[in-house]
Amino acid sequence: MAVVPSAGSGAAGTFGPLAAVPFLHPNMAVAVWEWKNEFNCWRPYSGKVSCYIEQFMQAHQNQKGHRAALGNASSICLGQVDSRLAPYIIDIPNMVQFRQDTGTVRNVQKTLYPLNSAPGCGVYWEWMTDEGSWTAYEMAVSDFLEKCFAARQHIVDLGCLGYNYSIDLNCFIQTNKTSGFQRKIQRCVDTPYPVIPTAGPVHKAATCSCQQCLVSGGVGPIPSRLRHSMSNQLNSFPSLGSSQSPPAASSVPYAKPSLSGTKSRLSANSPWLPAAGNVPSNGFSSLSLSVPLQRHNKVHQALAGMTSILLSAAGLPSCLSHAPPSASTATKTRSSVKKLRKMPRKDAISDPEQIMKKFLDKIDSPPDEDCIICMEKLTAASGYGDVTQSKTVQPEMVGKLKKCGHAFHMLCLLAMYNNGNKDGSLQCPSCKAIYGEKTGTQPSGKMDVYTLPHSLPGHPDCGTIHIMYTIVPGIQGPEHPNPGKPYTARGFPRHCFLPDNSKGRKVLELLHVAWKRRLVFTVGVSSTTGETDTVVWNEIHHKTEMGSNKSGHGFPDPNYLNNVLAELAAQGVTEDCLGH
Repeated sequence: MAVVPSAGSGAAGTFGPLAAVPFLHPNMAVAVWEWKNEFNCWRPYSGKVSCYIEQFMQAHQNQKGHRAALGNASSICLGQVDSRLAPYIIDIPNMVQFRQDTGTVRNVQKTLYPLNSAPGCGVYWEWMTDEGSWTAYEMAVSDFLEKCFAARQHIVDLGCLGYNYSIDLNCFIQTNKTSGFQRKIQRCVDTPYPVIPTAGPVHKAATCSCQQCLVSGGVGPIPSRLRHSMSNQLNSFPSLGSSQSPPAASSVPYAKPSLSGTKSRLSANSPWLPAAGNVPSNGFSSLSLSVPLQRHNKVHQALAGMTSILLSAAGLPSCLSHAPPSASTATKTRSSVKKLRKMPRKDAISDPEQIMKKFLDKIDSPPDEDCIICMEKLTAASGYGDVTQSKTVQPEMVGKLKKCGHAFHMLCLLAMYNNGNKDGSLQCPSCKAIYGEKTGTQPSGKMDVYTLPHSLPGHPDCGTIHIMYTIVPGIQGPEHPNPGKPYTARGFPRHCFLPDNSKGRKVLELLHVAWKRRLVFTVGVSSTTGETDTVVWNEIHHKTEMGSNKSGHGFPDPNYLNNVLAELAAQGVTEDCLGH
């Protein structure tokens, strides 16, 4: 990306626009792909990403009628063109963008501009946020600013576009006309947006009543904006013409104009997938599959959007609808650990000293080696003798773990146990062998499981298991690092995927056990953000992407199932646990 400098006197002749396209064909236009944010505002993808989306869309159009050859062509993984967009997928039939790690669903559209417009030259304008980062203006604003820049206007009033701002193109400053608040702007040059043929002239004014404008719906009124954002006004935004193709009535996922304003949500009590028996063996159906909506819930709205994306990726038309009260067509299970702390196991031993006797054999003649806990000789007293008191365990006592045979000071193991969860289990500090049933410090939450009629890359012969973990912020308990202090829960609900084959179902069963034992998550420090007192993964890796494996968190990954089985075993969760 090249940023046009704004230093110097700012004279009219200092900065010139890129050369306009010399040949303006009446049936050619520049296509800008956009997504709608939470403020009902259309944000442009970059020129590079728009080129990739348009190329994919054209390929999808050419493949229509050849459903068996589509494969994953009904969805676009944006991470393939821009690694920063790895979590995002565009569902082509429903024209929505889905974020895999948060479940956020947003509408997308294509808007057409003349060949000599700003996007046709790869030009866009940005404004600086309060945090010092740069955010692109809406493309219609960028195009307007570029025209004023080319005409050597010094002061530009955005009131004609419904915004309460004036722009100084000499100093590259945006000013709020009411508050006087100023922020920097800049002019950037990057990859030009794609040029495509059109059936008619490209519109240059506000949305009219022609078929093209009725289909795309324009941009519409803006309900509410942030104080210093580019969108402070409630006026309608004049739109350049759009050319978004109208999806079939059965494929429209949300009522226009705004996804954020939609009040339909997925019912927590009603299934949202078709029964396995309703899907042909080849994974395709000529009927539209309904994704029911009923109650107001952001989590379930995200699930509904994700479901329609997955079905579309498999070549299945889908629509969101209101489910009948008695509908039950999907396989769904739910597990909760909300009351786990108040439900001790019947065979649990509460006395720590009894735990030592259960898992240790006392050694009368200890070997001449170090205790790896206190680093003192086993023939000497425990280093924890002055901080751990016990009536029955003396500092000189040495014990050997019954299964692995490793020896330690019994008082050292007692101190280690008292410093942990006190859940009736011990883990050998040397070989990590687990004695008893290990539990963790995972906060309360829900684990929902669904089955989807869609294959993961590398597993073409089976469907998909979709796991959704939901944990909300709360207060740390006595087992957490900072009892009484709040903890955060970022990125929930988290969506994870397994192949629906025999080994994948075994992993699912073991994950269910790990969840009940509070081993999947813990409260600690995030390795990605450095945030403390937050919910993090607990050394059991999950796959959180479906379309690719560029980040290492998706498929194909031929070793994943074996690796996760080993990680579960390290937590004491093995096939032996499935019979209990």
